[in-house]
Amino acid sequence: MYYTIIKLVEEAEKKIKAAKNIKKLEEIRIRYFGKKGKLTIQLKYIKQLNSYDKPVIGDAINKTKKALYKKLKQHNALFNKKTIKNKIAKEKIDVTLPGRFGEHIGKLHPITHTLYKIKKIFSNIGYTIVNGPEIEDEFHNFEALNMPINHPARAMHDTFYFNDKYMLRSHTSSMLIRTIEKHNPPFKVISAGKVYRCDSDLNHSPMFNQIEGLVVDEVVSFSDLKRTIEILIKVFFEGQKIEVRFRPSYFPFTEPSAEIDVRIKSSNDWLEVVGCGMMKPNILKRLKINPKYTGFAFGIGAERLTMIRYGIKDLRTLFNNDIRILRQI
Repeated sequence: MYYTIIKLVEEAEKKIKAAKNIKKLEEIRIRYFGKKGKLTIQLKYIKQLNSYDKPVIGDAINKTKKALYKKLKQHNALFNKKTIKNKIAKEKIDVTLPGRFGEHIGKLHPITHTLYKIKKIFSNIGYTIVNGPEIEDEFHNFEALNMPINHPARAMHDTFYFNDKYMLRSHTSSMLIRTIEKHNPPFKVISAGKVYRCDSDLNHSPMFNQIEGLVVDEVVSFSDLKRTIEILIKVFFEGQKIEVRFRPSYFPFTEPSAEIDVRIKSSNDWLEVVGCGMMKPNILKRLKINPKYTGFAFGIGAERLTMIRYGIKDLRTLFNNDIRILRQI
């Protein structure tokens, strides 16, 4: 497996050197480092190794990938610098001239509307809203959620690290762990905020808003989780004809787990908007929760719900701040 990855790295290096623009570099990044990329798929086989080889080979692969990803970023920076230089040369604005359109009253961004509405829905059914830091430590962001040192999600290409111990949080689940540490069950909480991952395409952004929920009580089942999500979708898309489907999935901290897709009935495109499942007992045990309690957790992509609600095909549209598109929405 290690030699297969070395071969893929050599192949990627040649393509990076041959790339002639940012678009080509982005295609290379997705092809090798994306969620379904060639290198990412290889990392999944690490769990099949024995306990001696796993950390050694895992560490060697991560270092190799880190060096390759650095080269990709360097080439990308050169192209960006050239693009900005050309743009400055062609687009000159005299900032001393008076404005053309006069004054306009601003409005809330579509994503802000989505966050407000979701928070209101959960507040109305008894959830407490909690907050936490955007700069997170390894324990709360990974280890407490069943993601050991060799887990693919901890690789450099997925996470924005400051150093070996701290990073920009990659999900708001860390806030739920902090809630479990500070409070005794039962409780129903949601956390909402910005999260950061090295990913960018039609449906992904390096920074996006996530809402995660946690319920811990003596009698909690997957039926309760399913009903909670159904209420959210029904109320959020009130007045729109929406179809919902549950798919079995895998998450390190829940079992059983599911992903939930949504689409407008007039459309053929399904979009994943929620990941969820029952909390694994060993996580609650590690956090000293009495075994009589069970719980479920879910994570909601605010941008994904906004895309469906407003008929947006490209998530990046929401962050480009094109005033013409924002006025239409």
